[in-house]
Amino acid sequence: MDTNSAHFIAQPQPTTFIVNVIHVHPGKQEEAFRVIQDVVHYVAERKEGFLWSNLAKSTDGPTVVNIEAIKGAGNVDEFFSDRVFVEKFRRLDDVSTSEFHTYTVGDLVLPKLGHSESGRV
Repeated sequence: MDTNSAHFIAQPQPTTFIVNVIHVHPGKQEEAFRVIQDVVHYVAERKEGFLWSNLAKSTDGPTVVNIEAIKGAGNVDEFFSDRVFVEKFRRLDDVSTSEFHTYTVGDLVLPKLGHSESGRV
């Protein structure tokens, strides 16, 4: 049985995030989603630096987003040095333009659970 799981920690961790906003060509949202899904699954199955990814489609249709946690910024170079990864990633060019940015956690904000507005639990 697969026991992989993700969990959140209450303190900022030295995690690196990749945020890829994919601006899809008209009528190509589903195809763009399938392309980036293929890319992310390829990485998840082969790259040690991969931690997790959230893939989402905007409800108004023009974008798809990949928010991906990796161990460090150096993993980006590792991923792009893989010829198969690059070929898969470039398929996005046929259905979209995209913005690719790398971020490091600076603050983690969590809700104050268990407290009502009056301050009573």
